[in-house]
Amino acid sequence: MKVEPTALPEVLIISPVVRGDARGSFHESWQMARYAEAGLPTQWVQDNVSHSTRGVLRGLHFQHPRGQGKLLSVLAGEILDVAVDVRCGSPTFGRGVSVTLSAADHRQLYVPPGFAHGFLVLSADAIVHYKCTDYYRPEVEHVLAWNDPAFGLAWPIGEPLLSPKDAAAPRLAEFPVNALPGFAAGA
Repeated sequence: MKVEPTALPEVLIISPVVRGDARGSFHESWQMARYAEAGLPTQWVQDNVSHSTRGVLRGLHFQHPRGQGKLLSVLAGEILDVAVDVRCGSPTFGRGVSVTLSAADHRQLYVPPGFAHGFLVLSADAIVHYKCTDYYRPEVEHVLAWNDPAFGLAWPIGEPLLSPKDAAAPRLAEFPVNALPGFAAGA
């Protein structure tokens, strides 16, 4: 497998080795020893699967405290996957990165704790699978505005389909600083 940093060095693109022939293809979507060797988490406590239609935007979500690292892959369709650094004091605080993931390319995105995450469905529909390093805890879940210009993200849509919670989300500058995770250099 190949692991590449994005413009936010802690957010990683993982490209598995895919073997294929006339019958189809095969790849390992996770293997503890390989992922540990690459410096990725090996302790996952929850797997989630999301099914959405074209134009649905889920996010930008994060938990604090009890942040979740996420390892995302697309089982069907294509998405624009987004991460934003929300760690106070980080050199990349408030910056975002986007990566297109699809079932066809088999790539994964690792989003560590301390980053808000979201995705936009680009295909007719998409099934997204993600592993989490901590349990979902609605009492500490936070949402940021997907279209906050401070993030520097170029969305290929003007009017996505949003949940009421996501539609009402504040911009980062409006968010209470004490509700954001901190940055620990070298951590």
